[in-house]
Amino acid sequence: MPAEQVTQLYATTTQWLVPFGLKVLGAIALWLIGRRLIHFAVALMQRGMRRQPIDPTVIGFLGSAVSVTLNIILVVALLGFFGVETTSFAALLAGAGLAIGSAWSGLLSNFAGGVFLMILRPFKAGDFITAGGVTGTVEEVGLFSTTINTPDNIRTFVGNGKVLSDNVQNFSANPYRRVDLVAQLHGSVDHNAAIRILRERVAKVPHVLADPAPVIEIEEFTSFGPKLAVRPFCSNDHYWQVYFDTNRVIREAFGEAGFPAPEQLVAVRQSA
Repeated sequence: MPAEQVTQLYATTTQWLVPFGLKVLGAIALWLIGRRLIHFAVALMQRGMRRQPIDPTVIGFLGSAVSVTLNIILVVALLGFFGVETTSFAALLAGAGLAIGSAWSGLLSNFAGGVFLMILRPFKAGDFITAGGVTGTVEEVGLFSTTINTPDNIRTFVGNGKVLSDNVQNFSANPYRRVDLVAQLHGSVDHNAAIRILRERVAKVPHVLADPAPVIEIEEFTSFGPKLAVRPFCSNDHYWQVYFDTNRVIREAFGEAGFPAPEQLVAVRQSA
């Protein structure tokens, strides 16, 4: 290749690459700066909202919505920086959104579910709930999913559409809840004595409420003997502590009273 052609090719390539490279570097700088500004703006907004009597669930939801909106604006601005017609892009984005919305109806359902969860407010961050087949403590209600930490410390993300379409149990909504346990008696044990002992012992379990008082009655009769329903009440925060302590009290109280262990009674009759 002649030297003149090499020189001309180099000049043409340099003339094209240098402006493009500068634009790429400028776009990267705008992206990094824009992302930092968005993060700073959302954090500043949420910090200001936390000083007001606003529910943390609403703060998290609004923060996610503002972050997504600002990121979309940033992308459109970067496209405009590269010379892309933003009005045409907006029309293209609307058309693409319609097509994607038809294909991803589940995603839109989750978004709509998140909006209705903010309106209906069946629970808030920090509540202990069962929703979408998952039981645990609500950490955050996002745009598309609700984050729940289960009792075995597993972070689970449940789609808002599934949460809203299923039954929701909020264990934190009421000031107390009931712990349902059973105590199996031997057929020879005086059930009145067993009930009296349990009422005295269960009432002393830490965090068991005096009002309403624990309910201890015969639940049913089995081949082993009477089965007692043992139902103390406590706040949601102490549920598992009361659950395990009451079970231990049942075992210790019956052992100290000398009650025999339950055993199945089978009558054998010899035919003539």
